[in-house]
Amino acid sequence: MGQRLRGRIAAVKSLSAGILILNPQAELLLCHATGTVDWDIPKGGLDAGETTLAAAIRETAEETGLHFAPDELLDLGHFGYRPAKDLHLYATLRERFDAGQCRCSSHFTDLWGRRRPEMDGYEWVLFERVHRRCARRMGGLLTQRLSLAQLLRQLQERTGWVHS
Repeated sequence: MGQRLRGRIAAVKSLSAGILILNPQAELLLCHATGTVDWDIPKGGLDAGETTLAAAIRETAEETGLHFAPDELLDLGHFGYRPAKDLHLYATLRERFDAGQCRCSSHFTDLWGRRRPEMDGYEWVLFERVHRRCARRMGGLLTQRLSLAQLLRQLQERTGWVHS
């Protein structure tokens, strides 16, 4: 069920895994969550028995059509995100491409019975604008708890890829 905390039952936290996709121009790829005002990173829940790495790769492929090999990803670790949800994040560096070519293959049924893609838009967002595009918690995680500029430098050093 959950564990008892100060006389209350605490819900078990869910865990999602995702990938931060950066480019050498100091931009982060964000996805628009269909039917909301929010932009997000590609992420989602783990299937039974699935590792965070496998879930991050699968969810990113489903939500963007982008495929990554495990050795392309830097493990950023586990982050508290919401009271009932934590995130395990990975990061990678890709040359800038046309974000409009991304496609979502995972769908949901909306309140009117229509089958809709989970994500319906994609864009590269400059690091300094990320907090304005994302929901408050995600924006805080990406810009206060992480340093995207430092992460970009780390990815460039790791891959030997220096943008001129």
